[in-house]
Amino acid sequence: MAVMYYEKDCDLGVFKGKTIAVIGYGSQGHAHALNAKESGMKVIVGLYEGSKSWKKAEDSGLTVKTAKEAAEAADFIMILINDEKQARLYQESIKAALKPGKTLAFAHGFNIHFGQIVPPADVNVVMIAPKGPGHTVREQYQAGAGVPCLIAVHQDAAGDAKRLGLAYAAAIGGARAGVLETTFKEETETDLFGEQAVLCGGVSALMKCGYEVLTEAGYQPESAYFEVMHEMKLIIDLVNRGGLSFMRYSISDTAEYGDYITGPKIITEDTKNAMRQVLKEIQNGKFAREWILENQVNRPNFNRMRAIEAQHPIEQVGKELRSMMSWLQKPSER
Repeated sequence: MAVMYYEKDCDLGVFKGKTIAVIGYGSQGHAHALNAKESGMKVIVGLYEGSKSWKKAEDSGLTVKTAKEAAEAADFIMILINDEKQARLYQESIKAALKPGKTLAFAHGFNIHFGQIVPPADVNVVMIAPKGPGHTVREQYQAGAGVPCLIAVHQDAAGDAKRLGLAYAAAIGGARAGVLETTFKEETETDLFGEQAVLCGGVSALMKCGYEVLTEAGYQPESAYFEVMHEMKLIIDLVNRGGLSFMRYSISDTAEYGDYITGPKIITEDTKNAMRQVLKEIQNGKFAREWILENQVNRPNFNRMRAIEAQHPIEQVGKELRSMMSWLQKPSER
């Protein structure tokens, strides 16, 4: 059975006299730093010299130092920069600062699980992974709620790794919603699989394919966009609120009937076998090796695919249609 923790299981007092360093001030970094500070923690933000985020963090009332200085000053070091940049940052700015009893923390297990970062045995290594984007982590905290988190302990050198991890989860608001205990292996492999096979790769390919089928059949591109992309959020919001049953309750009987008879024609056993292969290549490290090598040679394939995808007709039509939807724009953009 899954083990869940909530605020009653977390003691923010374990951070008394301790300093938290949040390395990075992007989507997750700004949320973690601000939430923890507003929860009463002593927080330092670690950035590279010349970072555009330096002034932004200072303007928010945070103390900012270089990543190396922040790591040296902190007892609990949370790394929140891109996966592919973490190993180099660790070697250059964090490794030397890891004294016995300190805690090294991550929001994703990639670099620990695939051996890109190997911390010394005398430090705690934990993961606190919010299951949502950083801006949602911040917005939910400000609203008095929270985004669920995962927690995992890779090394418990000082005997307090789990207590510190739970306290950190509470400080950023995650314990308000629930903190699920897992492992670095499980989080890394399931997260990569979910992104590739379903949430990003699977859904993106499905929407593009549906758009292409409709437009090839002579339907207006705008109609195709509305049917296969725009309405996706409406359906996902229903699923998020109450599961597949609530979504099916909320749609028409015609749509529900089509769901039952057509879904299995699209997602076939061949699709499931392809997903199994995706999972296998995550588990055996093939994906990680390819992604690490891709970054070592300045991302030629990644950049090529990004440029090609940006030119897909569904992107061009969608951009034009979204510009007419004032409710999708921030007030400053109207």
